[in-house]
Order: sequence, then structure tokens, then C-alpha cells
Amino acid sequence: MKNIFEAVELNNLHLKNRLVRSATWEGIAAQDGSIDDDTYEIYRELAKGGVGAIITGFTSVATDDFYFGGMMRLSDNKLIPQYKKIPQYKKLVEMIHAENCAAISQLALGAFYENSVEVGENDLSTENVREVIKMFVDAAIRAELCGFDGVQIHAAHFFFLSRFISPKINRRSDEFGGSTEARAKILLDILRGIKKSAPSLHVTIKINSSDFVSGGLDEGESLKICKMLEAAGIDSIEVSGNGTSVGGIRAGVNEGYFADFAARLADEVQVPVICVGGWRSRQVMENFLNQTQGELLSLSRPLVREPDFPKKLAADKNCVSKCVSCNACYRTPAHRCIFGRRA
Repeated sequence: MKNIFEAVELNNLHLKNRLVRSATWEGIAAQDGSIDDDTYEIYRELAKGGVGAIITGFTSVATDDFYFGGMMRLSDNKLIPQYKKIPQYKKLVEMIHAENCAAISQLALGAFYENSVEVGENDLSTENVREVIKMFVDAAIRAELCGFDGVQIHAAHFFFLSRFISPKINRRSDEFGGSTEARAKILLDILRGIKKSAPSLHVTIKINSSDFVSGGLDEGESLKICKMLEAAGIDSIEVSGNGTSVGGIRAGVNEGYFADFAARLADEVQVPVICVGGWRSRQVMENFLNQTQGELLSLSRPLVREPDFPKKLAADKNCVSKCVSCNACYRTPAHRCIFGRRA
């Protein structure tokens, strides 16, 4: 029987339990990606709260990616140890590690810009696409230098990579467009590049189970891409989807809204599957673990409301999250709970 508080060994990664903080964008970094005490405090609370791993919020791989504000960045050497007297991201990792918690950087791209103008996925030259691939690989190298245990390729939620692999968006006629295999090539090239250049990292990916739009990526094609990623050496897969942060979640009633696809995927791949989406109670989470081949559970909003929710779950198996799924935290600075972080 699996329980959420047993240690887990993954490729290049040791976790003290099966709970992962799913990447949550805070939106408070400076324009160049610099972080300050507010960011450190958020991650200090999360690490002390008892999760086995923290995936840091949306970290852009591009210096000129202004898809939205306040993004952390691993797009420039100036924020990493060799080039800065006070290496901010190394300090962040060490703060997380101090609580016996693994640190994973979510590498992402909001959009590709040229001369400050956004260039659509179909308008990029083939060389531009290769430039994007290099951006992700270079950012992973920087993450490794900062001491991160792993990186997550963000291919969900209709950000750049998610749009690029979607048949609704990608109408390219070169080697990166058309068939499922061609649209997925960008992900496979990023993965192989990271594996070659930063071999100590655990490499995971966040991918939509479905785009939930007509003509978009559906479950069948997502499953096919996940199998390609497995064959190319991905270490784990986090299942998500467009339309994330569903409202009205209640403990024991409608938890785990991506669980069905995650269970199907876990049956068909040998790499660990991480399932996010509306977890609120230990019983339901452990039911998922023991009724499927899923290995890990990731949480976002419950940890916004209660950073120490894992410790509460460990102390009381009947504890349930106080998060009411109102999503009002997304409209506050640093995405803080309107009821108070420790309410």
C-alpha cells in the first residue's frame, strides 16, 4: 500500500514524500528576473510546510519574454553563481534544500519576441524554433549550476510550447509542423538537449491531458506524445490541462479532476506520473495512489492557503484543505490567499 508520506526514489531525485508543490506563478520578480525577500519568504514557508519537492513558478527561458509580468528567469548568466556575487537562485535552492526538500525549476516561455514584437508559432523561422530549443537547454544548464535538482519543461496551459504542439495552432509545413511527431519534435529536442548538457538533472514535463478546445490536443494525442517523451528519456510527467484551477472543489466530492487521464497514462508508460488538480484530502489522494499506477500528487491552491498543509495532513489523516477554490488568490499581489496564508 502506498501512502503519501513515504520516501520515493526517482531518476536523479530523492523525495521524502509523494507530495509536490505544483509550479505556481507568483508574478513578483523584477523585469530582469531578479528575486527579493518576498519570493524567498514564499518558498521558505513552502519548504518548511512539508512538501517533498517544490517546482518553482513559471521561470522564463528568454530575456525578452514579457508575456506577463513578474516572471522569474534563467535566461541570463548574471543571475547564476559564476557571474554574481550574491547568486539569487542558488540562495533560493539552498533555502529549499535546508528543509530536506527537492527544488525543481519550471522552465517556460510565454511567447517568442523579435524586436519587442510577438511572433506567432507559425511565423517563426525554422532557425527561430531551434533558437527556442537552445534557450530551454541553456536555462537548464543554468539551473544545474544553481543547484536545482531538476527542471520541468512547461508544455501546458497554452503557453508557447503548449500552443506549438497543439494541432489547433500549429500549421507549420517544416520539420516542426504537421503530424503529431513533427509537432512534438520541439519537446523531444529540448529534452535530449537537456539530458546531454545537464545530465545530473531530473527532467519532468507538464503537459495538457487535453486543450479542451475544438481541434486542439486531445487525450489520445497527448498520450501519444507522452509515450514519445518516455522513449526519449523523460524522467516523470505531470498531467494538467487547459481550464486548470477549477472552482467549487470540495473534499471527498470532486477532487482530482485530471485523475482519470493520469491513471490511463500511468498504465501505459513506465515513468512516474504526477497528477495535479483539486486534491483536498489525504484519503482521496491515497485512493488515487493505490487504485492506479500514479506515483506523485501535486498541489497548488491548497498550499497558497496553507503552506504547511502537508504537515497538517501528516499529523491528522482526516485533515482537509481549507482552500475553497475561489481563485481570488490569482488576483492578488504574489498570489496570496485572501483569507490569509495561515487562516
